[in-house]
Amino acid sequence: MVRTLGRKVSWPRSFSFRKMFDGRNKGHSSFPSRRDSKQIPDHELTIRGMDPASSSRRGKQARTSDMEMMRERFAKLLLGEDMSGGGEGVTSALALSNAITNLAESMFGEQVKLQPMDLKRKKIWRKEMDWLLSVVDHIVQFVPSKQIAKTGDFTEIMVTKQRDDLLMNIPALRKLDSVLLETLEKFKDQKDFWYVSKDIENTENIGDWRKDENWWLPVVNLPSDGLSEETRKLLRSQKESVAQVLKAATAINAQVLSEMHVPDNYIDSLPKKGKASLGDFLYKSITDEYFDPGYFLSSLDLSTKHKVLDLKNRIEASMVIWKRKMNHKEQWGSFVSLEKRELFEVRVETILAMLKQKFPEILQSSLEISKIKNNKDVGHAILESYSRVLESMASKIMSRIDDVLEADVLLHIQLMEEAERRLESDAEPEYEKPEKVVSGVTQNSMKLADLIGWSFSSDTEHSLTSEVELLHEAEQEKEIMKSPIRVQPMKLSYLAKLENLRSPSERH
Repeated sequence: MVRTLGRKVSWPRSFSFRKMFDGRNKGHSSFPSRRDSKQIPDHELTIRGMDPASSSRRGKQARTSDMEMMRERFAKLLLGEDMSGGGEGVTSALALSNAITNLAESMFGEQVKLQPMDLKRKKIWRKEMDWLLSVVDHIVQFVPSKQIAKTGDFTEIMVTKQRDDLLMNIPALRKLDSVLLETLEKFKDQKDFWYVSKDIENTENIGDWRKDENWWLPVVNLPSDGLSEETRKLLRSQKESVAQVLKAATAINAQVLSEMHVPDNYIDSLPKKGKASLGDFLYKSITDEYFDPGYFLSSLDLSTKHKVLDLKNRIEASMVIWKRKMNHKEQWGSFVSLEKRELFEVRVETILAMLKQKFPEILQSSLEISKIKNNKDVGHAILESYSRVLESMASKIMSRIDDVLEADVLLHIQLMEEAERRLESDAEPEYEKPEKVVSGVTQNSMKLADLIGWSFSSDTEHSLTSEVELLHEAEQEKEIMKSPIRVQPMKLSYLAKLENLRSPSERH
């Protein structure tokens, strides 16, 4: 249907919205229904214990409550979260972004276990998201089109069409949303792992609570033999699926943020040079001739979220400074060429992408917060908030899957260590028998140490035995040295005697 500008829509007097919606209860709805061919008569409803009047009243009450809730939601959006009506509220874009963020936090904030979402919360999530996303149906753009007149001539007119980015990304985000909910549904009635309730006081035999930054999360418990192979395959396949969802949501969010305008107040807060924002060490590492982003990140201290966020803020600030200099053709200096400028920009973009991939739950940077607060495009606000919410949700599900797989690995390591200790304890008597035979000491023989009351380990006894042997050998050597050496006198011959009797002069 072609929408024309300036055309007034007039409804006939006989048309009524109330009759249109109430017609379903009376059996003459103007909308097709799946149950039209199988409607239950009133007397059958009475037999089954259902009063048709009460059921219609409950349906009207539910519709009335939904209408009241929807009016309240959109009233807050129109007022810009300023209930006083003084005009000091936020923009419509920021109000919609906050509404989607708060709704997701209230629905998925308590999803700390790998289990299906509560049916009531799931229904509220889908219903209210449909309300908030209904705005995008009215965000249109004008495109040229051709119209055939009665005479057969072609006339070019401008028609409205949903904006291209919304037309492409909103269905994709809805699909990602349904994939995440289906992933949680696949862990329904799971018996291979369970969680410890916080009401349990005796946790010594069940497991310790987390001692890391996520100490408030419950601990995963497994059977004594670990996960089954079927459950392990299910967890790995679902982890890969959620990883694809996380990658797609991150890509959409990054694309929308890149299209947002950088606010002037953020630009005014930046230094004039990128080196001042990065610091000497980071600047030298990024502008070095040989640059490896993996080695660069591994050389930094990223042990806490605040350090990761600080690095992200510095890199994004330097990237904005360098892009402005390239766009405005400002002088960097005679030693920096245009090719190097583009190279440095590619390097910092690579670092940012690796940071988001390595730390998916990283907080929003100063640039991102400034863009979201000062954004006035409602379409961008909806895309950014919806993709960010799905990104956070996918990251949480991956963390819960990793918790179960990590518990399974730790349990298998513990079982292997126990098996090794059992083998060592079984092999100890076999190694002790030859030593007893060689030493020639029976089990019932008494030693001097036993009479005195000393107790030695096997290693101590072996060292003492070797020391006693060495002392015995030393004593034998001492006795040999102390015994006098008897030298028998040599018997001289007659000629030797005559030789000794010669005069000194003749001897020489």
